[in-house]
Amino acid sequence: MTDKTVLIVDDEEDLTWSIGKHLEKDREYYRHMTCNSGAEALAILKKHPIDMVITDIRMPEISGLDLLLKIGELYPHIKVIIMTAYGNSEVQEQANERGCFRYIEKPFEIRELRELIRDTLEEKKGFRGSLEDFQLGDLIQMNCLGRLSNSIRVTSGAREGIIFFEDGNIIHAQLGDLVGEEAFYEIISWPGGKFTLNKSLRAEKETILKGWQSLLLEGLRRKDEAGNAELSEEKARGEMQKVVDGLVGTKGVRLAIFFKPDGSAFVQARSESCTGEFDLVAVSVKLHDFLNDGDKLMSTFNISGRKEYSLEFQNGLLKLTWMPETRSYLMLLADQSSNFGLLRIESKKYLRSVADIIRKYGLFKKEQTA
Repeated sequence: MTDKTVLIVDDEEDLTWSIGKHLEKDREYYRHMTCNSGAEALAILKKHPIDMVITDIRMPEISGLDLLLKIGELYPHIKVIIMTAYGNSEVQEQANERGCFRYIEKPFEIRELRELIRDTLEEKKGFRGSLEDFQLGDLIQMNCLGRLSNSIRVTSGAREGIIFFEDGNIIHAQLGDLVGEEAFYEIISWPGGKFTLNKSLRAEKETILKGWQSLLLEGLRRKDEAGNAELSEEKARGEMQKVVDGLVGTKGVRLAIFFKPDGSAFVQARSESCTGEFDLVAVSVKLHDFLNDGDKLMSTFNISGRKEYSLEFQNGLLKLTWMPETRSYLMLLADQSSNFGLLRIESKKYLRSVADIIRKYGLFKKEQTA
């Protein structure tokens, strides 16, 4: 491993000298270089192949954050260890598991640093640490640990949000009309995107008072929940598709659509006899209006508790069955060959299966509270 080179960057000369002296004990595994500024580090990176950078965040002129952003742009393969005096054990544990850096808190035992360097260079299981995996959470944590004042503009598709920092505290976040903590949680939950740092753009107001550690941990928790919910929803969709496929296997049923609480179609199935194209969004809007008009009519007669609508025509039947627990509903379209009484019995059986799937995967909880 002697072809590996480690660069240590810190504006405290005594610290870099001391670290360098102790790392001599591992010279059979890697070489090391030291410097005392971000500018000097960039000059070394330009001239020498470096495998790992160990840096402080808070440094004059070119901060550790500026240095790492530049490394991410020019040398994304380089592994990174952050030295910080402003750590939080729970946040660091999360960051080490998720992020593209390893963290070590000052003051640290030199033995601990030596082990961390060797483990990371050897790429043992569970160790990542290159800037190829740079994430928004990493940038937020570095801003806070470095006690920096700036803003991060984040874009993901057509969405754009801004997070503001003052002396390492997250003081404001904005996403369209959404501001404060909820804007922050929404931005950090995005699965991907681009971010830019602006040192001059400052917040006009303070909408966030919670500590950054609590904010980041809550944001990461919500992101995990969202990811798990998406996975559960996909599994539920597969199981529910089998249910509606079974429904259209019932004699005379031409079309079955299960609608989510927001009115969008979750799953659908049609029989071979159901030909032609139709605008599903337009159908959803018209059904939504129909249900609302039905509620107004019921209130006129002082009745409530919507359950089912059956509209019988000369050549068929349209049936809407409401699921009040989740505010979702099933639409069935059948032709005149269907036995309407038998269809009602069969649809109840399938609806029990739908209800079981909803409970099993905890579907549509967010839509219910929205």
